[in-house]
Amino acid sequence: MALRARLVAPPPLPESDWPWHTVNAASIPVSALLLGDRRIEAENFLSSGYGLRTAIESKSRGWSRLAVLARTWQPNRLKGIQVSSEYGTPFLAATQVYDVHPIPRKWLSLERTEDASTRFVSDGTILVTCSGSVGRPTLAYSPHRSTLISHDLLRVQPLDERQRGWIYAFLHASQARAMTKGAQYGHIIKHLETSHLDAIPVPLIGDRDAADFNKRVAAILHLRNESYRLTLDAEARFEAALGEKRIVDWGEQGFEIKISSAFALGRRRFEAAFHNPGATAIKNHLKKNGKGFTTISAAGYEVWLPSRFRRIPATEGALLVDSADLTEVNPDLTKYIADGDFGDPYRARVEEGWILMARSGQTYGIIGTCVLAGKDLEGKVISDHVMRIKPTKQAAIAPGYLVTGLSHPRLGRPLIKALAYGSSIPEIEVADIESLEVVRLDPKEEEAIAELAEASAKARAAADIIEREIAGDAEKIIAKFIEHGN
Repeated sequence: MALRARLVAPPPLPESDWPWHTVNAASIPVSALLLGDRRIEAENFLSSGYGLRTAIESKSRGWSRLAVLARTWQPNRLKGIQVSSEYGTPFLAATQVYDVHPIPRKWLSLERTEDASTRFVSDGTILVTCSGSVGRPTLAYSPHRSTLISHDLLRVQPLDERQRGWIYAFLHASQARAMTKGAQYGHIIKHLETSHLDAIPVPLIGDRDAADFNKRVAAILHLRNESYRLTLDAEARFEAALGEKRIVDWGEQGFEIKISSAFALGRRRFEAAFHNPGATAIKNHLKKNGKGFTTISAAGYEVWLPSRFRRIPATEGALLVDSADLTEVNPDLTKYIADGDFGDPYRARVEEGWILMARSGQTYGIIGTCVLAGKDLEGKVISDHVMRIKPTKQAAIAPGYLVTGLSHPRLGRPLIKALAYGSSIPEIEVADIESLEVVRLDPKEEEAIAELAEASAKARAAADIIEREIAGDAEKIIAKFIEHGN
């Protein structure tokens, strides 16, 4: 059958304007391309960091390149030979260096590691991320001793020790962070070279201000070392009271249990991890050497999660703390969201003395990690992926003792990880934490452990507060210099 032509509507006219976003464009002088950098990513010249850098460089005096004030260097790319912990030297990746309690997951053969001596750092060494989220500084301290540190962290060594505090504070300032991001390169994973950091302009300050920054940075280092020492002392005392227990069999080759035993525990989920022989051995060890058990709920603690809430970006909103941020020293907090009640009686805020637990994540990562909240977290919105464990007035055990029992790397945290369920992103339920049994010790021993843990949390919070203060003071100095000069 023949087909006849039909009248149809004409096709729509092509869009005259790009409907999704507008082009961010600007013109720059040719001289800007003649400064020695061979990479000419347009985004760098359009960044706020480029504008801040040119504003400082436009001043005739009062500033200097970072290369004049410090030596920035980077070890060669690491090609280590991984071995077991009995024969190797612990290694920390760049992100692990920022952990409150770094726990190595790799051990390398020192004899087969090229330039091994250059990969160790001493207390007070300034480290700066140069891959991924670039430009984030931190100080090396006691948990980094005798540990191989990733080449993905630049080392910054001041040429004059009197300038150490100012250089560290300057690198923390938002303007310096913007300048480092304005110098980065790479499409998917951003990178920062030593030459990029060397070229950043730094306003010069007087001797009195430099001495003040040095004093405060020395206080940060002392508080971090003290916090870590107190944590180790609390864990050591907890383990000494119960006896050392090394688990060899975690059931990785498979294991069997009676179905009646599984039902007797009253748990509806049947993940094998909950019944693994390692966790069972720890429970038996605590039962044998402790003075009984109490559940977290019976000990007088409230456990809950806020409702899942939307994170609506807002420049003037509330500062958001994610679960991963809780495990880091002075976390890099950059997210502001619209404030609200967040389906929580405390509007997603927490108070000093509460225990916070990451309730989701990978079992080899942050899930089950517990921290004791300090003054540094008050007033901030804490993620809905963080479980709140709040002591009531009738609490039978101190928060410091409870957080030590939950966090102990051999006698506590493995039991929490065994509660996780789910294959893609494991999670822990509030009900499982409420019914989790905590081993009891002699009251005097519990009190001593609690004092150590709580003093550790206070020292860590104090260090973070000082670090934010020096960053804020550095920002004011830079802003004043840009506006008025030296």
